[in-house]
Amino acid sequence: MNAIKVANVSVRSCHARWRVLALMGCAVWAASPSHGKTGPDRASPVSCRIEVDRGVLLADKPESAIVKVTLAAERVAPRERPPVNLALVLDRSGSMGGDKIVKAREAAIEAIRRLDSRDTVSVVIYDHEVETLVPAQPARNIEWIESRLRQVEARGNTALFGGVSQGASELRKHARDGLVNRLLLLSDGLANVGPASPEELGRLGAALMKEGVAVSTVGVGTDYNEDLMTRLSRESDGNSYFVENSSDLPRIFATELGEVLTVAASRVRLTVRFREGASPVELIGRDGRLSDGVVEVDFNQLYGGQEKYVLVRTEFAPGREGETRVLAEAEVTFESAVTRAGGQCMARGSVRFSRDALEIGRNRNVAVAAEYLRNNNARALDEAVKLADRGDRAQAAAVLRESAARLRAAASELKQPSLAADLDRQEERASEIETEGLKKSSRKAMVTDSYQIQMQQSKK
Repeated sequence: MNAIKVANVSVRSCHARWRVLALMGCAVWAASPSHGKTGPDRASPVSCRIEVDRGVLLADKPESAIVKVTLAAERVAPRERPPVNLALVLDRSGSMGGDKIVKAREAAIEAIRRLDSRDTVSVVIYDHEVETLVPAQPARNIEWIESRLRQVEARGNTALFGGVSQGASELRKHARDGLVNRLLLLSDGLANVGPASPEELGRLGAALMKEGVAVSTVGVGTDYNEDLMTRLSRESDGNSYFVENSSDLPRIFATELGEVLTVAASRVRLTVRFREGASPVELIGRDGRLSDGVVEVDFNQLYGGQEKYVLVRTEFAPGREGETRVLAEAEVTFESAVTRAGGQCMARGSVRFSRDALEIGRNRNVAVAAEYLRNNNARALDEAVKLADRGDRAQAAAVLRESAARLRAAASELKQPSLAADLDRQEERASEIETEGLKKSSRKAMVTDSYQIQMQQSKK
């Protein structure tokens, strides 16, 4: 088998190496022993690889396959990490009373304690009014910041849009090169002062992404608008969390700060150019642009030690027995979070055609197939929520059971027992919707689970 071949090129030497290799008439594609992929280039802070769920396709007939393009960033040593520009935007409306506001204050304080003098922090609180509790400043005077946070009490309504906008204004004060910009929003209620639709918050999120700001959202309890919160996060490429019990807030804030402190690259753009004979027809999961055989996807930030990927359903023109065809070339441009230098890495993928059913079966990429199934499962969650919202409980349950049946078959065929957990949840949710309707907590869990799958959000 001729494997899919991948090149990973270091930030500093990428352009030079490509020019030299082009003059030499050489290629840097390194062959892989299995599943059409290669390992990462250790010299590069960001690497890229292309895989297909079937590295060998049936010859002499049109075929369809799932192409996975994966980005990975090297871990950043704590002493080398870039400084963080963090804005905490906290709901203090009346519904946050009692244990919620206590745990929110505790979580915010614990998060700030993880910062050091390199970092900048600001705190915005909102009810029907918006107040900058801690103006953007170096995270040195921790005692004073903590004292300010301990004074926060619940009151009033929920001016969520205004709170996010003010948090963004605080970030802009120090949005110079070299800082990782993150806004962490916490809310437990419906936005009822100012702009309040998912579309309006989505536009705000998209504008902030252009400024290099990722917005992560934490919804507490069962009364917030999960469609609004996940839309804001999605458009800015941030994380989204559902916290049913406020006692989990410190853990969630710690998880979020843990990721922020490991950002390895920002302003990341993936461009995949498909060759003749390979036609991309659908992006699965992440949003992007697909036109004239080219796929483009933007990522706000990449975390060290984590992978982000794009799935593309691709149609192939018939190939001859024994033919190896280059299917696509991927280019990733990014900015190193450590050096702030621009970088580039590239990858190439190919597929082989055969009439040998055994060879085709041996070259099934189980990991890619499983990710495709998980993303289809996420889409089933979205569809079931829409059906249940319209009152069609029977059809919503049927969609989930169909998804569960696909997972059951795949768990056995692909020998992927991890799919069994998704299977069990789908069946439980189907039964609950059919008998009791879609509860608030279940809807939030389903929307958040779908988001986290499609955005490859780490679950810790």
